[in-house]
Formats: sequence, C-alpha cells, structure tokens
Amino acid sequence: MDSFTVYTNPDPRSHKTIPFLLDVQNELLSPLDTRVVVPLYLKSTAKTHPISRLTPVIAFQGKSLVAMVPELAGVSKRHLGSVVGQLPEIRPEMLAAIDLLITGF
Repeated sequence: MDSFTVYTNPDPRSHKTIPFLLDVQNELLSPLDTRVVVPLYLKSTAKTHPISRLTPVIAFQGKSLVAMVPELAGVSKRHLGSVVGQLPEIRPEMLAAIDLLITGF
C-alpha cells in the first residue's frame, strides 16, 4: 500500500458526497491493520468552502474534489474500497495541509 493511493469509498451512505479516500500514511507502516486517510468530497457537495491550505481542491478522474484534511481518520484496511489511482503529485499540498492541521503553521 503506497501513500497517496486513492480508494473508492465503499460506504453506501456517504459514497455520493465522498466518492474517494486518499491514503496519506507512509508505506513503511504497511504492516499495520489501519491506514490514515483523507476523505475526498465532491466540491459541489462539500458542506464548507475550501480553505486553500487546509482543504486543497484537487482534480481526479475528471472530478473536482476537496481534500477534507480536518476529517483525517484511521480506517481498517478491510474497510477500504478498490484502488482507483495514485496522486503522488499532490504530496507537497497534502503534507502542508496536515502540517497546518497539527502545528497551525
């Protein structure tokens, strides 16, 4: 499991607004039973306006998505959907957003 892997959200209750989960956990921790993920909301259905540094807007599979870093969560590997892509190019943005969430800078 590589970091910045995109999974489908298998939860039928939230899949329409949060179609994807972005794995941000370092691959060195792959033996753990959980992965740290950021929900990727459809921008059109996000409940809040994106905050550029904290909730970056990204494009994936032709969709505009908001990475809701404040909703960062640990998820059991068995609750992740199918792998649908990789987004290594957004690593700097995501690390900056996580840093802002944790340190305030």
